[in-house]
Amino acid sequence: MMIKGLHHNAYRCRNSEETRKFYEDFLGLPLAHALSISETKTGRKTEVLHTFYEMDDGSFLAFFEAPDREFEFKDQHDFDLHIALEVDMDSLHAMFEKGKKLGMETRGISDHHTIHSIYFRDPNGYVIELTAKIPEKTPDHETAAAEAHKMLREWNDAHLVS
Repeated sequence: MMIKGLHHNAYRCRNSEETRKFYEDFLGLPLAHALSISETKTGRKTEVLHTFYEMDDGSFLAFFEAPDREFEFKDQHDFDLHIALEVDMDSLHAMFEKGKKLGMETRGISDHHTIHSIYFRDPNGYVIELTAKIPEKTPDHETAAAEAHKMLREWNDAHLVS
């Protein structure tokens, strides 16, 4: 089996319209599909709206609004959960200014060696990272994979629990 790519990631949302305003109006991801779910595959009655926001590569960020299902919304810490989306460097700077101008929580610009990143928080508490590659600092896939495996081995050796 060969995985072709990401079709969508799905997250819960408090309110589909608030979520649409952030992802479509602010970030510019078009609402491309919505699905109303009234019955689960096991026959349980429910009331869920599943929305999909399309990215340039054809994949989607998706959300479930499920008012009849308990869910603890909390502001996520970057290390616990964040959604990173790639943009070009000009867009990164433009979105940084746009977020600041709108008075949104806007963090960055962070230099992560091979990328620069900025951070927002969506209406559901998820951290959204916009990231732009620095081409001259981005290693080829083979070099990056070898470095990642080496770093993981070193990490495991240093943190091995006996």
